[in-house]
Amino acid sequence: MQFQINFIKTCWGQKGNDLSFIDAIKGEGYAGAEVNVCSTGGKAGDIVRALKDEDLVFVAQQWLPPKQETPDQYIERLRPNLDDIEVLRPAFINSHTGKDFFSFDDNCRVIEVLNKFSVESGIPVYHETHRGRFAFHAASLLPYLDVFKDLKLTADFSHWCAVSESLLQDQQAILDKIIPRVKYIHARVGHAQGAQVNDPSAPEWEAHVNQFFTWWDMIIDENKKAREP
Repeated sequence: MQFQINFIKTCWGQKGNDLSFIDAIKGEGYAGAEVNVCSTGGKAGDIVRALKDEDLVFVAQQWLPPKQETPDQYIERLRPNLDDIEVLRPAFINSHTGKDFFSFDDNCRVIEVLNKFSVESGIPVYHETHRGRFAFHAASLLPYLDVFKDLKLTADFSHWCAVSESLLQDQQAILDKIIPRVKYIHARVGHAQGAQVNDPSAPEWEAHVNQFFTWWDMIIDENKKAREP
């Protein structure tokens, strides 16, 4: 089976209210775009139709704005967001799942809602390693992987660098357990004090860039092996 890497551009941060950025996405060689359906609102359908008209991949981001709420209230707010996404039929969902201060059991309930949605809709769900979510910290993620054997991830290790204030030099054994679960990458280079360096081409960030490329290569290699007959 042929292995192919698709490069996806994020929709957020695009300037203007028209859809001209979609032409730019295709012109720049991207295979598609990731769209935050909740924050895009009524415009989401227009964006998705334009993407599909150009034979571009639509990736949905599942994200809920911060709100003071109980885990049950969070789940009730999650469900209609998933319904809105399902109608648009993305290739998969990149999910900002749960909250870092929810209990383990409550975050498991959130994951179970997303798992059920994925099975019933046929849409894969990948959970992003992101500050503020259940997967905010590398070691804290491991118990979830024990419970959910098929849990798949979006890797944005920059957040873990900020949380642990390091390049995770002493956590490679933990990463080795996590990397086989990664199906999607947010290719951002972080550092010990933040989730994004100011200029990846600057010489002072060379070691950081090289470390992130090492992780990304490991993820790609794992996915290649998974596709081997």
